[in-house]
Amino acid sequence: MNRISLMLAVVILASTVGASLTTAASSKSDLAKEKRWKDQIVDSLVVGDEVMLAADGINFLALYAEPTTEKSKGVVILLHGIGVHPAWPDVIEPLRTGLPELGWHTLSLQMPVLKNAAEASEYNDLIPEVSARLSSALDFLRQKNIENIIVTGHSMGSLMAAYYIAEHPNKNIKSLVILGGDNGVPEQSYMDSLKYFKQLEQVNIIDVYGSDDTQSVLDTVSIRRLLGKRLYQKHYQLVEVEGANHFYRGKENKLIDLLNWRLTELAEQAN
Repeated sequence: MNRISLMLAVVILASTVGASLTTAASSKSDLAKEKRWKDQIVDSLVVGDEVMLAADGINFLALYAEPTTEKSKGVVILLHGIGVHPAWPDVIEPLRTGLPELGWHTLSLQMPVLKNAAEASEYNDLIPEVSARLSSALDFLRQKNIENIIVTGHSMGSLMAAYYIAEHPNKNIKSLVILGGDNGVPEQSYMDSLKYFKQLEQVNIIDVYGSDDTQSVLDTVSIRRLLGKRLYQKHYQLVEVEGANHFYRGKENKLIDLLNWRLTELAEQAN
């Protein structure tokens, strides 16, 4: 390699590294917290595999599990709630590990997070970062030729899921599952969940809540019930899990069976 070629290679490398560092530095997510979650999760992982995906110069954790059945029904992408991780013991981990036994791939993503004491409204600046992470997940699944894709979000994760589907329509995303979704923080520019809910005509919606859910969820469900029937008709299902709280504690198996039944039914209707 001559001197000019060597200098050009150094410039290109420096530019690439610099761009990556700038992008990472511009992220509002607590990347150190994400790393701590990763180190904690990977060491104790029993079901599925660690997958590192890339989004805007940031590597983030995803947990991928294949079905234990002979035939696959599709994949369920899981988005956790506020400030936690893709193996969170409430809601996410039961679904992540239980659905593969019923024929589903699962891909649970580490979403952008803030420090533990952060208020929900502080997540507004993180919502745009959801796009690159979900797009990276879809690229990963495309390489595996999985086309029946369901995006499932719990609590804050349901707002993130609705935001992405509303802003980035994708024909391979067949359904959205909302688990314990509320109205978000409407006065914040990216956190009005009902605004996104009105832009979901391209997917089936399964809207799940617990009879003992938080009051903010119960209040919003009554609004979505009316909107869903008017806007989406047969493509909208509202389901109450009797006796379940916001975290479905003690109702995990009921939730797994419910989602498997409803999603399998939708997949069969599409074929």
